Amino acid sequence: MMGCKGCSRNIDVSDEFVQLQVEQQLQLETDLVEDELYIKRLDKCNSCPSLLYGHTCGHCGCFVQFRAKLAYKTCPSPDGAKW
Repeated sequence: MMGCKGCSRNIDVSDEFVQLQVEQQLQLETDLVEDELYIKRLDKCNSCPSLLYGHTCGHCGCFVQFRAKLAYKTCPSPDGAKW
């Protein structure tokens, strides 16, 4: 169970669900980073204290696996982008 960033409801989200959502959304995108940069970005996200539930950015509410793959996105940390 995890609390939704947009409300106070708890929802049950599996890693498989997150992966499926990310894969489906990425099919709609064309401006993606190479795997090497993606992995570096995810490493930063995974070590960030604002990472929620192992997959959600505490600053913007995105699945980090999705945001990190998009070339036109940056880290939304209010302390300054970490990638």
